[in-house]
Amino acid sequence: SMMARAVVLSKPRMQFSYTQAGRGGHTRGQRGRRWGARRVVFGQSDGCAGPKCGFGRSFGMNRPLAFDNDGLAAKANAPSADSVLAAKGRSFHWARHGLSAVHAARATRLYRLCRHIDDLADESPSRAWAQQALSEVAASIRADQSDDPILQDGLTLMRECDMDPAVFLDLIAGVQSDLQPVRMPDLDALLRYCYQVAGTVGLMMCKVLDTDARAAFPHAIDLGMAMQLTNICRDIAADAKLDRRYLPASMVGHLSPAQLLRPTAAESVALQACVARLLDCADTYYQSGELGLSYLPVRARAGMLVAARVYRAIGTQLRAQDGAAGSTRAMVSPR
Repeated sequence: SMMARAVVLSKPRMQFSYTQAGRGGHTRGQRGRRWGARRVVFGQSDGCAGPKCGFGRSFGMNRPLAFDNDGLAAKANAPSADSVLAAKGRSFHWARHGLSAVHAARATRLYRLCRHIDDLADESPSRAWAQQALSEVAASIRADQSDDPILQDGLTLMRECDMDPAVFLDLIAGVQSDLQPVRMPDLDALLRYCYQVAGTVGLMMCKVLDTDARAAFPHAIDLGMAMQLTNICRDIAADAKLDRRYLPASMVGHLSPAQLLRPTAAESVALQACVARLLDCADTYYQSGELGLSYLPVRARAGMLVAARVYRAIGTQLRAQDGAAGSTRAMVSPR
């Protein structure tokens, strides 16, 4: 049986526990790697008073690649990964500038893998096709084999970095949830989603950067979740056009996406209050995320800090605009 340890973040009003499993048996063969199996427990989430895909949804890094001995797979596959990053990962491209050649190459490959999952969901001809495609990816991850070159390299990367495939499966589950009409009921559900599509990326980046300290993992989760919360506050109208309402019903009521696009004056006030509250929540997670940067390699800290600060500045701008600003990426003016 596996021995498990719970890592509980210091959050006075929100319980968040993350089960860190030991190196025991694993359903994916005999590798015996199990660093990030998790149990997320939420409660008392009437606020974020304490200190929640992925890359395609939160992070983006770019710099010319230089390689050393990080394995033949990295050399063979990274140029293609770099082209994906150059085309789709412009934001925070400078976060890669301080990384070593090995870490930069790995981060680029992880970006391509996560972007591939996003693209299967966002660029498929139908939701049914996307759901089937993502289910097949999940099956390939569980089986530790695939005919898809991107997944092959992703599986190789997981072995190289000792990643727990269960974390990547959580990312897939989060992306799959976007294929259905999204109506978040409460903050717990929203934070769970943020963990799936962005907190998981923080965990995988720890392994990419050779950061094995278990104390670092909750901070990595928090930074990813903070960025995702910022995304959600920024993209209310864009998400509504995709039949998605990430704003919790417990804060804004059971508004339809159409109502988000054309809110009444009263609804607009409620939306602004919700955005302000979620941005406050994100700030708490940013603070925790930045506290964890000391666990990263020295060369990686500055780039990650820049990425966090730039994303956090989006929230500052939204606050200055009262959560609306006439920008369709935030929310529209009341009708």
